Amino acid sequence: MNPSQVATVVADPASVDAAITSRFSCRAFLRDRDVPRETVLEILEVASRAPSGTNTQPWRAYVLQGATRDALADKVCAAHDAIYADPAVAAQYTEEYEYYPTKWVSPYIDRRRENGWGLYGLLGIAKGEKDKMHAQHQRNFRFFDAPVGLMFTMDRILGRGSLMDYGMFLENVMVAARARGLHTCPQAAWNGFSRIILPHVGAGEGEMLVCGMSLGYADLQAPVNTFHTPREPAASFTRWVE
Repeated sequence: MNPSQVATVVADPASVDAAITSRFSCRAFLRDRDVPRETVLEILEVASRAPSGTNTQPWRAYVLQGATRDALADKVCAAHDAIYADPAVAAQYTEEYEYYPTKWVSPYIDRRRENGWGLYGLLGIAKGEKDKMHAQHQRNFRFFDAPVGLMFTMDRILGRGSLMDYGMFLENVMVAARARGLHTCPQAAWNGFSRIILPHVGAGEGEMLVCGMSLGYADLQAPVNTFHTPREPAASFTRWVE
């Protein structure tokens, strides 16, 4: 579509809103229902229209399917198990950027706790059941059975603003997936295992892992997919300055 055509397009508000509001972090996928490579590429093409400062386009995507996806899952699950057996091993696996704050305060810690215990409660995991918590957390590293795993990287030389640009790109991926009947789960859980992931996908020395993502068709019969997090109403975070 050329620029003059783009300028005349009028989006259907109902369709756009439905794609956004029907998105949720899917934690159970239909593993045996494949997503064609052409569909994945189409989603990434659409997502690439995200804005970025001076059109730097900082995103790089690695798509894992089949044996390569399973091999990565095996490697990271083994590392995750090793950390569970000996917490000192965690020092070998560090994130390249701080996704979460070093100190939690309200209201963020309250929302985090509500999210965690809401999910575990739905799954019947009680406080203190560490083995069950570990097993559920490890579902991240099996891509929740999604047939497509995505790893997103960017060059380390870029600044913090590129992470903001990246967030817009990732949202585009998730919304474009919904427009095609697919679901996603964006996952920062992978970030600590970049020393395993980056060589596996063939990333260059100058790249850092931004996050992973699961992509596929949701298993709508799975109880975990009934867990949808609440949102604050716009009036609570908006101030009119007149």
